[in-house]
Amino acid sequence: MNRKLRFGMIGGGRGAFIGAVHRIAAQMDGRAELVAGAFSSDPARSAASGADLFLDPARVYGSYAEMAKAEKARPADDRLDFVVIVTPNHQHFPPAKLFLESGFNVVCDKPVTFNLAEAKKLRAIIRKAKKIFALTYNYTGNAMVKQARELVRTGKLGPLRKVVVEYPQGWLSTAVEKTGQKQAAWRTDPKRSGAAGAMGDIGTHAENLARYITGLEIDSLCADLTSFVKGRRLDDDGSILLRFAGGAKGLLHASQICIGEENNFNIRIYGTLAGLEWKQEHPNQLLVKYPGKPAEIWGRAQAYNAPVANRVTRTPPGHPEGYLEAFANIYTEIFRAIAADLAGEPPPPDLDFPTIADGVKGMAFIETVVKSSQAGAKWIKFPKT
Repeated sequence: MNRKLRFGMIGGGRGAFIGAVHRIAAQMDGRAELVAGAFSSDPARSAASGADLFLDPARVYGSYAEMAKAEKARPADDRLDFVVIVTPNHQHFPPAKLFLESGFNVVCDKPVTFNLAEAKKLRAIIRKAKKIFALTYNYTGNAMVKQARELVRTGKLGPLRKVVVEYPQGWLSTAVEKTGQKQAAWRTDPKRSGAAGAMGDIGTHAENLARYITGLEIDSLCADLTSFVKGRRLDDDGSILLRFAGGAKGLLHASQICIGEENNFNIRIYGTLAGLEWKQEHPNQLLVKYPGKPAEIWGRAQAYNAPVANRVTRTPPGHPEGYLEAFANIYTEIFRAIAADLAGEPPPPDLDFPTIADGVKGMAFIETVVKSSQAGAKWIKFPKT
């Protein structure tokens, strides 16, 4: 590529959180630029958001449908290369479908759709459209997560026995959705969030990270979801027992009512030879534990790390990289795929970013967890996706 990729954004206007994160991540390495957007379902708000970002008013739209029609009609050398969808969950499928069928590559925030049925429909659309579709389970972009994955893949831990993954937050420990807090309002609304609250918002991150690092697939699960805050219609806390194919067992905990917790996302994996631990709030370190000798603290950007981990580091040791850099690493991989597509070349064989396959598994996870909890914490077989 001898130019920057051009992208547009759906959602992510004034008052949004994740839209700004995507813009920073996509533009961090100077390989893409935002040139268009439909930033809100309110045309005036969308126009104001576009002005905030100094975009050409002619490419700031009042709806995603208007944006798709106008951008498709532009000359090929000025058309969008991809779009980014950062709306609440119930508004993921319609624009993704429209833009894919209009010939555009799509990047979508997680979870992929409102429900499993939509996710499966979207998978069929992607296969037919033959365009790039990426999902931003961003924690998999962290260098030490990739290092952890490499240790598992190369057998350093031995056969896996136990996986413990936790994502406790405390920001929904009171009914903040009733105060006008926009992010809380849609996440606790079943009409916009879907069948799950905390488990859909952050529990899917936990499921995805555990599967990414270990390669294990869930065979069955037993879930207990709770809405602790009075009047809240979706879960704000959940605990799940996991049985993985092959015999390993697991625990998954996701909660947004753990007072004092910010984003204490962490995972511990135990095999027959060693164990490891990674914490999102201390993302540059990986703890590796052995029987009968001191634990090792592995650091980011070190020569002893695998090439797959060092390839995604930007700064020398001691210069921390975290949430935004991991997000940007996902985009860097997506850009490699899009560049190959634009050049009419096959995708690089070592691409590493979440796809619709991860999205379908995430929605199956939500559906199965809710079903188990509603049945009184019954063991449920995980569906084939």
